[in-house]
Amino acid sequence: MTMIKVSAFRWVPPVAQGLVRDLRVRWALEEAGLAYEERLIGPADQKSDGYRALQPFGQVPSYEENGLELFESGAIVLHIAERTELLMPPDPIARARTKTWMFAALNTVEPPIIFLNAVGGEESPVKQGVVCLVETRLDSLCSQLSGRDYLEDRFTAADLLMTSVLRILRTTTMVTDRPVLESYRLRCENRPAFKKALDAQMSRFAENAPSS
Repeated sequence: MTMIKVSAFRWVPPVAQGLVRDLRVRWALEEAGLAYEERLIGPADQKSDGYRALQPFGQVPSYEENGLELFESGAIVLHIAERTELLMPPDPIARARTKTWMFAALNTVEPPIIFLNAVGGEESPVKQGVVCLVETRLDSLCSQLSGRDYLEDRFTAADLLMTSVLRILRTTTMVTDRPVLESYRLRCENRPAFKKALDAQMSRFAENAPSS
């Protein structure tokens, strides 16, 4: 049996714990019932030629399976999702819509959220502009989810990625102030596969935490 190998950081600061993108891949693998091994790396590994051959930018995650080498969490989740109807509907139209929402999570919703975390100066025009953009995107997502449990008729890889993106806002009230989004996030995070994936990531950080 071929073993899947996923790279992950040995440790990151608490502010990033539970958000590192290998979590998305772990979650997808748990939903699909696919076993995997971890390839734990640190800063030195990120710069090594060997790891750069797997992940050209030195980031996580990378994915290895029977000679197949992938990088970028969205591409890896899509690869996994296409192997199981648990994450990707069998109907062609529903599959296409699911893929559209996967790209929307990563290309439309996530970038301004990441930029929001990088911009300082709470009262600066740039900061306020990004806040406005994020809130507009969240309001649009609320409209899509109004009266629905998931983006499609059931949980799919699109919900996995969208929830992963919404979690980045955990230090703000942008999600909790929107009951539709907060209920959606909690619904997805309550899945056993998510809890197992999160526990796996967090346990490595605990094991490899720097001594004080």
